[in-house]
Amino acid sequence: MFKKVLIANRGEIAVRVIRACKEWGIQTVAVHSDVDSEAMHVRLADESVCIGSHQPQNSYLNISSIMSAVDLTGAEAIHPGYGFLSENSKFADVVNKHGIKFIGPSAEIIAKMGDKIEAKRIAKDYGLPIIEGSDGGVKNLDEAKKISKKIGYPILIKAAGGGGGKGMKIVEKETDLESLFLLAKSEAKKFFNNDELYIEKYFKNPRHIEVQIMSGSNRTVHLGERDCSVQRRHQKLIEETPSPVLTEEQRIDLLNKTVKMVEKLGYEGAGTVEFIFENGKFYFLEMNTRVQVEHPVTEVQTGIDIVKEQLWIAFSGNTALKQSDINPRGHSIECRINAENPALNFQPSPGLISVCHQPSGFRTRVDGSIFQGCKVTPYYDSLIAKVICKGRNRTEAIQRTLRSLDEFVIEGIDTTIDLHKKILKHEKFTSSNFDTNWLANEKVY
Repeated sequence: MFKKVLIANRGEIAVRVIRACKEWGIQTVAVHSDVDSEAMHVRLADESVCIGSHQPQNSYLNISSIMSAVDLTGAEAIHPGYGFLSENSKFADVVNKHGIKFIGPSAEIIAKMGDKIEAKRIAKDYGLPIIEGSDGGVKNLDEAKKISKKIGYPILIKAAGGGGGKGMKIVEKETDLESLFLLAKSEAKKFFNNDELYIEKYFKNPRHIEVQIMSGSNRTVHLGERDCSVQRRHQKLIEETPSPVLTEEQRIDLLNKTVKMVEKLGYEGAGTVEFIFENGKFYFLEMNTRVQVEHPVTEVQTGIDIVKEQLWIAFSGNTALKQSDINPRGHSIECRINAENPALNFQPSPGLISVCHQPSGFRTRVDGSIFQGCKVTPYYDSLIAKVICKGRNRTEAIQRTLRSLDEFVIEGIDTTIDLHKKILKHEKFTSSNFDTNWLANEKVY
């Protein structure tokens, strides 16, 4: 196994990777910006290196600084976590050319699946159903009008080079197309330095369902699916597994087709294939070539440590898992706790955490990087913790999650804890009668 791994990230995912490394007996190197010198991931790592100022482009997105930290510490591999450089093919290429192992798929596959248009072509070629829309990038407004008229409104404009809701616009009627097309193009250029757009049919009442896979040169296995349909502005808030809306026949079909696609791709490591599900049918959405924020809900459900398996695949080239090893039981739910104020349109809430008491108990897990006296800075994503609970069935999982949220006390900043309680108690959630647009259409908070 690797002797030393550098974690090119921060926050709760850096803490999560450090813990997995320690269980393998691997020495860890944390990198940090100037404002993160007292952060939890820095405290837990064996070594730490300051790589720049608080602006992400000067630190966590600074490839030269990260590679200098590798040279300084003698790390053999880099784990990119999620976000930042985790799906940057240039970074993966630089890492590998330096003789350092990038813990993830090849730079070529990252580039292919990171280009949403190319990913759609690959998914179609490998047997996955795709959403009706443009075959490639839309060159101009006239072409956008022709495609939109052909597939029918409403349509969805999306950035070819990104995700997370940036550069994404819903167009209900043709008179809105020009302004929203130009706005999406501007956003795509700003956030991804790539203003290429494509168009798809827009689904009004979809579920968002994704499949977790682990793949080595010897085999590909799935770890079941996650339902991530509780969202706000295309950002996931709550994830659960298994999906409460799938029949067993639909589940088996989805999982088998996804495994076949990933096998043909020649993928290495952990990855997630995302789908839109409406009226009993699946449509390929995208593939994330990294560990997901919501991976713990699958770990709790299956008993498989995804990050430790990532490390093993990166070291050996093979997965130690067999499909017969994956035996999910019961039901699991994950809530993302953000430093935000839902009453003020989810305004970020940086500051000093004066009181922090985290929940525990039977089948309750908390992944986070916060502690009493720590500072939540305004410079990075507002996710500060995740609460993951498992029950014998969905009802018990909901009850256990509510109990855990009641125990979670954070003072000094605003958080989304109370929002999660309201969602979990809502009749539409308990009956699983919701879709990705539920929170936008109904005032839950």
